[in-house]
Amino acid sequence: MHNIVYLGLGSNEGNREELLEQAITLLVEKTGNLMCRSSIIESEPWGFVSSHRFLNLVIALETSLSPTRLLDVTQRIERQLGRKHKSSVKLDYQDRPIDIDILLYGSRIIHTTRLTVPHPLMLQREFVWRPLLEIAPNILWPLTGQPLRDVIEK
Repeated sequence: MHNIVYLGLGSNEGNREELLEQAITLLVEKTGNLMCRSSIIESEPWGFVSSHRFLNLVIALETSLSPTRLLDVTQRIERQLGRKHKSSVKLDYQDRPIDIDILLYGSRIIHTTRLTVPHPLMLQREFVWRPLLEIAPNILWPLTGQPLRDVIEK
């Protein structure tokens, strides 16, 4: 069974654009088909102070991987592209060459020790929801079944 998943990608260290492109290439190789991608936006660091701005985008993939398997793959790609530290506690953020977050996994709601979907902070992060709405303007928020656009406006 194939699921549509939305991933948020960000980079604020090194050749940011090249790292995003490498991450997308690896994600497609290891997870499934790229359905679409947003434009890249530049944003200030969120949750920490740094002089290095982020480049962010959202992609939609079609995958048959389970949520946990997808998480394993995204974390492996982050390490492959130079990420040494993954934030393990809330607000433990720092500069990073690449960050890949599972934002939505179909309409599923997932709460495990390793993974929460929808991503618990995505509504607070304009650099996530703006590119998501660019590529999926009519997407529904799984927690309420309402259009994501309406949830954000509230």
